[in-house]
Amino acid sequence: MAVLKKISLVDQIYDQIRTNIINLTYPLGSKINVNELQEVFEVSSTPLREAITRLQVEGLVTYESNVGARVISLTPKDIQDIQDLALTLHSAAIRFAMERGDYKKMADEIERYVKNYKNAKSTDVMIKNVFDLIGTFYRYCGNDRLDANMKVIQGQQLILRHLYFSYMGMSKRNTADYESIAEAVLQGDGGRVIEILTNIYNLATPVLIEALAHQEQSAHKK
Repeated sequence: MAVLKKISLVDQIYDQIRTNIINLTYPLGSKINVNELQEVFEVSSTPLREAITRLQVEGLVTYESNVGARVISLTPKDIQDIQDLALTLHSAAIRFAMERGDYKKMADEIERYVKNYKNAKSTDVMIKNVFDLIGTFYRYCGNDRLDANMKVIQGQQLILRHLYFSYMGMSKRNTADYESIAEAVLQGDGGRVIEILTNIYNLATPVLIEALAHQEQSAHKK
């Protein structure tokens, strides 16, 4: 019999608010109104504040005295910094995974995610499979601390992916690159994997900065 994990009320609230932040349902820089959320979730302020504190630790929410909680705001430099840090961590995970992992197993997993990405009918599915594709290297890298460091900016990375696809739509422009990553893994060429991923990030960063500017312009018009 499967063991079902009991999800606490705080966990449920945290997951829902986190999802709304990541998929930009709660816009960047928007105020998180605890009183309104109390009505939405039909709870007291205590579990809400606990959930918001967790989101603050994760870097998705900021808190100021006399202002309250807000979804993080991003600047072009923030985007560049997040991208640089993520790529640095990904590169380390790739190097370790290629040293310690099974090339065939990793390539098979990555090919499955690429196939799901190509066949995706929604941006949410596309984002999930890109996330899982990169996650393959963390699962095989054998370094828990590296994985823990990535989790610190994981939510911010997901925000950037949603920002990218909200601007570009259902573009699958990186499909060939992801297929090339699978081939490079099968050949044991970690350097080539890092090279491809670096190129993807270098091309995506200016698009993300454009997307941020477009979102800010749209917000000012409302």
